[in-house]
Amino acid sequence: MATASPPQPAQDSETSRPVRRPASTSPVRSFLQARGSGAAGDHAFAVTVMLCACSVLAVVVLVFGVLLVHSRLSLRTLGLHFFYSGDWDPVHGSFGALPFLFGTLATSAIALILAVPLALGVAVFLTEMCPLPLRTPLSFLTELLAAIPSVVYGLWAIAVLVPLVRDRIGPPLQRTLGWTGFFRGPNFGVGLLTAGIVLAIMVLPVISSITRDVMRAVPVAQREAVLALGATRWEMIRIGVLKNARAGIVGAVILGLGRALGETMAVTMVIGNHPAISQSLFAPSYTLASVIANEFAEATGDLYVSALIEIGLALFLVTIVVNGVARALVWAVTRNSATGARA
Repeated sequence: MATASPPQPAQDSETSRPVRRPASTSPVRSFLQARGSGAAGDHAFAVTVMLCACSVLAVVVLVFGVLLVHSRLSLRTLGLHFFYSGDWDPVHGSFGALPFLFGTLATSAIALILAVPLALGVAVFLTEMCPLPLRTPLSFLTELLAAIPSVVYGLWAIAVLVPLVRDRIGPPLQRTLGWTGFFRGPNFGVGLLTAGIVLAIMVLPVISSITRDVMRAVPVAQREAVLALGATRWEMIRIGVLKNARAGIVGAVILGLGRALGETMAVTMVIGNHPAISQSLFAPSYTLASVIANEFAEATGDLYVSALIEIGLALFLVTIVVNGVARALVWAVTRNSATGARA
C-alpha cells in the first residue's frame, strides 16, 4: 500500500532552489516595530526622572525659604546677639539661644565619646573577625537599633536609664571624679549625661553601619600584602584597613553627629528642659530641637515665634553642613577604592 510522501518545500522555478518562508514574528518584535523609534518615550522618561530628582532639591530650598521668611523679625530685632546671649525669658521678651547651643553640643559630644569606640569595635569585629554564621544576625540586630522610634528610647530611658544614672552610675562618678567639676551637684537622673547616653545608643548603628561599608571597600590586596609581610591580625587591621578607611570613618562619625544634633523626642524626655549652662553633667539642660518641640505650640507673640523659628533655621543649616561634609568624606574613600580596583 502506497504511503503519502512528506510535503516538499516550495522551489524557485528558475533556480530550482527552495524558497525560504518568512518566520513568524515574535510579540516583542511586533510591539517594537509598531511603536516606532521610541524617542518620544525616552524623552518623556528622562524629563520625569529629572523632575523627581529636582523635587528633592526644591523641597530643601522651600524649607529653607520658609524658615528664613518667618524668622526675619527675630533676625532684625535680635541680630547676632541672639546666639551668644544666655537669657531666655519669653515673658519679659528676652531671647538668647546660647543655653540651647550649649546643650546641643554637650549632649552630642557625650554621645560621640561613648558611641565611637563601641561602633568602631562592632564594625571591626563584624568585618574582620566575626564567624560567618554570626555575621548576618549580629549585623541585623545592630541595624535594628536604628529602626526603633525615638519615643521608645525615651520611654526606656525614663523607666531604666534615669534610675540607673541616679542610683548606680552617678554616686561612683561623684566620689571618684567629682573633683573635675563635671560630676558634682544634685543628681536627679535627668540631665546632660542621661541624654548623652541615650544619643550614644541611637547613633551607634549609624556609625557602625557606615564604618562597615567603608572597611569593606578597602581592597583585599591591602590585607594580603600586610599579612604577607608578617603582620599579626591586629596589625593588619590597624595598618591595612583602618588607616586606609580613616577618612570614611570620620565621615561616619560626622553623620552620627548630624543625627545627634537633630534628635528631639528622646532627648526632650530625659534632659530636664532647663535653659541654663552648667559645668556638671548631672544638671538639666536644653537643646535646640527640644526647645522647639516644647515651646512652639504655646508660643505667644510674633517675636517669640520668630525666635523659635530662627533656632530651627540654625539647626537646619548646621545639619545640612554636617551631613554634606560627612558624605563628601565617605564618597572620597569609596571613590579611591573603586579607582584602585579598576587599576
